Amino acid sequence: MFAKETYMERRSKLKKSVGEGLLLFLGNDECGSNYADNTYAFRQDSTFLYFFGLPYAGLCAVIDIDNDREIIFGDELTIDAIVWMGTQPTLKEKSEAAGIREVLPYKELENYLKAAQQKKQQIHYLPTYRAEHQIKLLAWLGVLPGAERPSVPFIMAVVNQRIYKSEEEIAEIEKACTVTAEMHLAAMRTVRPGIKESVVSAAVEEAAFRHNYGLSFPTIATINGQTLHNHDHSHLIKSGDMLLLDAGAETEMGYAGDMSSTMPADRKFTPRQKAVYDVQVAGHEAAVAALRPGIPFVDVYELTCKVIMQGMKDLGFAKGNVDDAVAAGACAMFMPHGLGHMMGLDVHDMENLGEVYVGYNGKPKSTQFGRKSLRLARELEPGFVFTIEPGIYFIPELIDLWKSEHKFAEFLNYDKLEQYKDFGGIRNEEDYLITADGARRMGPRIPIHTEEVEAEHC
Repeated sequence: MFAKETYMERRSKLKKSVGEGLLLFLGNDECGSNYADNTYAFRQDSTFLYFFGLPYAGLCAVIDIDNDREIIFGDELTIDAIVWMGTQPTLKEKSEAAGIREVLPYKELENYLKAAQQKKQQIHYLPTYRAEHQIKLLAWLGVLPGAERPSVPFIMAVVNQRIYKSEEEIAEIEKACTVTAEMHLAAMRTVRPGIKESVVSAAVEEAAFRHNYGLSFPTIATINGQTLHNHDHSHLIKSGDMLLLDAGAETEMGYAGDMSSTMPADRKFTPRQKAVYDVQVAGHEAAVAALRPGIPFVDVYELTCKVIMQGMKDLGFAKGNVDDAVAAGACAMFMPHGLGHMMGLDVHDMENLGEVYVGYNGKPKSTQFGRKSLRLARELEPGFVFTIEPGIYFIPELIDLWKSEHKFAEFLNYDKLEQYKDFGGIRNEEDYLITADGARRMGPRIPIHTEEVEAEHC
């Protein structure tokens, strides 16, 4: 945890932003993977962590603005729990570490909320992402699952605090990115023909675990990089393959790193791999060079798409006017996703609160294929931490579909695309902080150019 003053200051600012009512924070519970006592690794809700810092299951909290009360609701450990879990600080001691003096039994929360309802007090809550949250809202507030009405003022107040990373948060993210870089170097030193993807994944995750860090998301380590979120690690790596790794570490305090790299199974990229890889790197470096306060991130995305589309045109995969092709959406054949996302206590920071609020500052998103997956579009400001991760993919199903529809025939060379259905995909990803006058990379630089990756591989 940070110093208790950090959490107290955060809560004070939040109360001023929302102004009135009662703020309900739904902490997370343990969740059984196949029976109650065999649980998934516990992870506290990130907004709960941000304002209270308590990484323990079975807690909820209330900030009652109208009555000037801040309360942690939970229960002390029983002797049965202590036998299995060991001695811990008392709930009161845990809460005092976050600057909270008032602690009440968990069962009292329902009565507190019902009393607030009877007094017509406004109860603010955030969007749910777990079934347990929906069940609690039903029991406590009578809100039916699927009929929740999250508080937009609460959402915006949280977003407008969490989106600007403090110096102590930046230091914590830097730690996550440093270990994340180690994970990617471990993969480059491990990958080779004749082993399974799982061997690489094991080396990657060991690099995080030996720092007592967790994973910020399930590892992607695949020779089928054309599948964007491929968590299967069962394939045998063969000569001529490329392995796409997307992996990140999470610190003990819950802050994330997120990087991607693409590497040959052999010691060298093949000529056709290198040609496409170099186009992806050109798009990546163009995006990084454009980062600065005041530029809309959607403009950085547009720039990157144009660089990639021009590169693919030079290689014979595309044709026609590059600007027109990007505007029409033809670049999504090669990059059907966005350019990056916010990062912090969540690897996709505050995604549960809504991309429109976090990445678009309340403005509507595009519905165009590819462009609709752009998670971040708003003007960049100092304190923003986010990823840069353009990619180039040859997705056989997408090639077949658009070819059958004669879609973007004026911009795409389907004869050439047909020859690359077995190519896979390429993505490189780094994490950046917007500063007062530009941007800086978070964590050490990992190899990105082909010759650097090959040198690390050797």
